[in-house]
Amino acid sequence: MKKQEFYDHKKPRKLMDQVSDVMRLKHYAFRTEQTYVSWIKRFIFFHDKKHPREMGEPEVEAFLTWLAVEKHVSKSTQNQAFNALIFLYREVLKKPLEGRIDAVRSSKKQRLPIVMSKEETQRVLSGMSGTTQLMAKLLYGGGLRLMECIRLRIKDIDFEINEIRVHSGKGDKDRLVPLPESIKPALKIHLERVKLMHENDLSKGCGEVYLPNALGRKYPMAGKEWGWQYVFPSSKLSQDPRKKVIRRHHMDPSTLDRAIKRAVKLAGITKCVTSHTFRHSFATHLLQTGTDIRTIQSLLGHNDLSTTMIYTHVLRQGGQGVKSPLDSLE
Repeated sequence: MKKQEFYDHKKPRKLMDQVSDVMRLKHYAFRTEQTYVSWIKRFIFFHDKKHPREMGEPEVEAFLTWLAVEKHVSKSTQNQAFNALIFLYREVLKKPLEGRIDAVRSSKKQRLPIVMSKEETQRVLSGMSGTTQLMAKLLYGGGLRLMECIRLRIKDIDFEINEIRVHSGKGDKDRLVPLPESIKPALKIHLERVKLMHENDLSKGCGEVYLPNALGRKYPMAGKEWGWQYVFPSSKLSQDPRKKVIRRHHMDPSTLDRAIKRAVKLAGITKCVTSHTFRHSFATHLLQTGTDIRTIQSLLGHNDLSTTMIYTHVLRQGGQGVKSPLDSLE
């Protein structure tokens, strides 16, 4: 059979496979790919499994309205679903949504961040140990997001100038954050163990790590280099869901989440503390010590200063900084 005839008889790719193909071609993160595929499936099932080619703006509007009115999703969640559908129509189906989408919009609730005091932060960190304690200290010490910490590579840490380079953070931006002096000894010991693990993987014919974008094709051997390995690798090898090759991926974020939850319970703290609380506490405690708000904005990687300004509200003692009249009674 001739090559042209072979392609003529190939089955067309399923829609979800097409979505994945385009997202990988455009170097979207795997978690984003999973999220977009999930929203597209929900959209299709909402409309009784009609193919998106047979639908358009009215169906998208109905789906988004249903999310807001019936499912009571947040504004960010509704926007995420909308972005997934915009991607589907524009990038995959080549049928951009050009009409007006007048869906009922989810309301954005103003929420103040949960912040721990310095004493509470110390109690939680003391209730942790080993690798997860080291990770939590980096979250607090550098204001890192959970996945920024999880995805750190060896080359991102500069012990000489006490600096961590965060690559492709939220909004695909790079930034520099401080490496706490106090954790350097423990971090170096941790990396020695990671290096032994990596050398053992290499001796078994493994040891290649996932490289972002097209770096794997451009530098075929870079995936086995020490500098590209994850600072916090998984304890076991696994199959790459995209390339179907055996690799050692980074640690599962749920491991750190569970360790934080246990430590918070042990510390007797009733606040809803998550991995992101360490980042909020980092910003608030810097403000308390007089750090300039613009500097904190840069360290957190915020586009808009108003996003960073939310921490100034947390600094006030009591509701809106007002002393209760009850305390004035004799």
